[in-house]
Amino acid sequence: MSVTWPDRPHTLKSRVGLTVLRLMGWTPLLAAPPTRKFVACVAPHTSNSDFWPGIVWAWATRSPVKFVAKHSLFRFPVGLFMRAVGGVPVDRRRAGGNFVDAVVDMIGRQGEIMLVVAPEGKREYTPAWKTGFYYMALEAGVPIGVTVLDWGKKQVGVVGYVDVTGDIEADFAHIRALMRGVQAHTPENFGPIVPRVAQPDAPSGTRG
Repeated sequence: MSVTWPDRPHTLKSRVGLTVLRLMGWTPLLAAPPTRKFVACVAPHTSNSDFWPGIVWAWATRSPVKFVAKHSLFRFPVGLFMRAVGGVPVDRRRAGGNFVDAVVDMIGRQGEIMLVVAPEGKREYTPAWKTGFYYMALEAGVPIGVTVLDWGKKQVGVVGYVDVTGDIEADFAHIRALMRGVQAHTPENFGPIVPRVAQPDAPSGTRG
């Protein structure tokens, strides 16, 4: 039987999810979380086809998967759907207009959360990862859960965790090690796992 989130035994919904996932040919992964809160960097994300194994994995493992979006997107009736699939509205005005700080505030108010972020930012090839997820974890004082969609081995889920140190190059090296051998749905769209560097003329403190 597949592992589930700590203290969350299987339910009928999770068992159905597990069955569907296995019928699709996928194996669920969930490395034991060191805390009840972490930021999950989900990659590779190179195709719309990544959605289904990801969402069914969340049902099968009963993980507290959430994603953030601007609060303006949660107006009725669209907001009903957004919340149903794990959306959490974030009002950046609470943090002086800074989205990362607003997310950090939101994480602090949650009892448990697996906040999913696709650091590639889009399904097309990208030469580097956006670093917002990294600074969310750093400022919230939570680890990064390295979460893969491996179309080669047909494995989906969390393979390990990175304790964020503030040394972004060293921490990204740890992420690369955990993702070694992972194959994207569309390999040509999967770029290098390196942090996006701010442009030389960017304001001090700018985050990628």
